[in-house]
Amino acid sequence: MTDMTSVPNGWVCLYPQVSSVTEDDRATSQTVTMSLDNRGLAYADGFFTTMGVIDGWILWSDYHYQRLVSHAEALQLNINSEELLAVLQLYAQQLEQGMLKLIVTRAAQNVRGYGYAPSADGSDCEIWLKATAMQVSTALQLSLPNGSLIPIQPNASAICLASQIACLPPPLAGLKSLNRLDNVLASGELQRIKAEPLASKLASTLGEGLLRDMSGQWVEGTMSNVFYQLAEEPLSESKTTSSIHKDDENYLTTGQWYAPSMDQSGVAGVMRQVIIDALSTTQYPVIIRSLRDEDLPKVTQLFFCNALRGIMPMSSLTLLSGDVVDFRSF
Repeated sequence: MTDMTSVPNGWVCLYPQVSSVTEDDRATSQTVTMSLDNRGLAYADGFFTTMGVIDGWILWSDYHYQRLVSHAEALQLNINSEELLAVLQLYAQQLEQGMLKLIVTRAAQNVRGYGYAPSADGSDCEIWLKATAMQVSTALQLSLPNGSLIPIQPNASAICLASQIACLPPPLAGLKSLNRLDNVLASGELQRIKAEPLASKLASTLGEGLLRDMSGQWVEGTMSNVFYQLAEEPLSESKTTSSIHKDDENYLTTGQWYAPSMDQSGVAGVMRQVIIDALSTTQYPVIIRSLRDEDLPKVTQLFFCNALRGIMPMSSLTLLSGDVVDFRSF
């Protein structure tokens, strides 16, 4: 597997290595190209993961390792996850701060059509990486019960989108597979709403769109997972009599949080699992529960999350009817 000592510009193929490519060529990524026979391009036969890097370290690396292992098993791909993560950490040290995007696809097959060889060759893969220097927001951080820190973004508003995501059979449900066309179309809908002249006031605060799957359950955002609280749950006096600030360490541990199931749709994100694990030993561990139409007017708190942006708290949610549900400020 390719072991770089400098961060490349653009995409680099970590595996398989091309023997005819010199180290100088590989460092510029000018001669390493993806074949049109690549199965990720042809059939979305693979998965990806996006990792934040701060001070030369991959954020939540243990969880990204778990994703490598689980996705390789689900898609029957032969990956040495420990070796791959070690190589990614070398890139992270050179990058110092930014984003690593990893794409893993099944290697080209001699079998015609969708199928792949019923042998070890059928599990061979290609591994591609892009390192991007960028600012990873850490100005405001929230402390988890285990002492870990999560970035928390300024308040924004959310809107229910008409787009729907697919319901998938196991083991595909919950995977961050390369087939994200439903999210592409949903993100396009969100961008169109932001661009509407009459929606300028809404667009100025609109941060994310809430998506339902084909069964009608609300599952996730266009690029994130979602957590919510309901009015019928008992809340502590401190929460009902005063506002909660974004840097308040009790934000995640006051009241009952719910998260939609990933059993039939959506992506089981890294940050989603970080939060679920962190709250598992508290008074209010996260409950996996469907979010339905009739629940939306009862929602009192809602935030989205992903591994790069951390927690994205919402101040309101615009329903498909046009009605707006306002949440308690914090």
